[in-house]
Amino acid sequence: MTFPEFPAPVDSDALSAFRAEVRAFARREAPPQKSYAYLGGASEDFSRKLAAKGWIGMCWPQAYGGSGRSMLERSVFAEEMLAARAPLAFHWIGDRQAGPLLLKYGTEAQRQLILPRIAAAQVRFCIGMSEPDSGSDLASVRTTAEPVEGGFRLNGTKLWSSNAHESDYMIILCRTSARSEARHEGLSQLLVDLRQPGIECRRIEDMAGELEFNEVVFKDVFIPARMLVGQEGQGWEQVGSELAYERSGPERFMSSYGLLVELIDLLGRQPGERQAIAAGRLVAHLATVRRLSRSVAAMLHAGGVPAVQAAMVKDLGTNLEQEIGDVVRGLMATEPDITADGKFAASLAQIMIRAPSFTLRGGTREVLRGIIARGIGVR
Repeated sequence: MTFPEFPAPVDSDALSAFRAEVRAFARREAPPQKSYAYLGGASEDFSRKLAAKGWIGMCWPQAYGGSGRSMLERSVFAEEMLAARAPLAFHWIGDRQAGPLLLKYGTEAQRQLILPRIAAAQVRFCIGMSEPDSGSDLASVRTTAEPVEGGFRLNGTKLWSSNAHESDYMIILCRTSARSEARHEGLSQLLVDLRQPGIECRRIEDMAGELEFNEVVFKDVFIPARMLVGQEGQGWEQVGSELAYERSGPERFMSSYGLLVELIDLLGRQPGERQAIAAGRLVAHLATVRRLSRSVAAMLHAGGVPAVQAAMVKDLGTNLEQEIGDVVRGLMATEPDITADGKFAASLAQIMIRAPSFTLRGGTREVLRGIIARGIGVR
């Protein structure tokens, strides 16, 4: 059994100064949020303000609209924005994973077409991975892109695509050759313009009564050959690289952070022994997962593909997000109430409603633990 390494990330005075700058900006500019919606909801106006600061695509080369900053700086930025519950969803998918994927595997024409527009908060991306009856088993995808003259004919359905109804582009995982015994072969990624004919977005209401999710149906959609991302048939390798970005960031352990802060404020400086032990344990777990996440950020900045480490961060982080709600409910004599005037009861209710999704998005617990088991040699 080989346990994956998590090299220590390096702190600096420059990182601390950048954190202070981002924190002050978030307090001054982020609109107040009443919901614990994923990434604090979406605000095109706020994303444009971040773009003007050079804080979208901040790790990309300046030639593509980026600022040439490090992944650790982006991690600091994400932590502070999530702590402030700032609305990030408008640009987040393009910034977090579509852009880095195109930087690594895309053509120069794709980079020039897409990356400056993401960095300027001018286009919005969604994810095209999960499908009906497939869950997080991406190797079982049935959406097909049949090679035709000049490109591909796309047919199939993608599910749980957040904000697809408002997005401009999707990077879709699909089959470009017939299924073989090797389940991971024959998969490719395509850059799809969602504004073209033959694409239907069907919105799905979640437990919180919001309509963020979508079922996206493709019927004989022509995709030009120039929109193939990377190499045909190499989609499985490419999507593994993409998921390392999706699974390892602060958004995978900070969904319940606001509730934890509210709990500590309510407990005050002299909590009971049981309360102190429970809250201290949660804070210790948060600090540990945060350390692992920052290590993955450093590895990604160095050009690595830490898929196993990212899966571990995501599994530990989303378990913590769920645990915070459970522990808070056990500690406090407050019933969750989504309509309550008191902030704490409403916050608790929102987390309890959303908690089941935490270990689903970005890959289920079972799939992640399979990846980890194979990575450390016990499966």
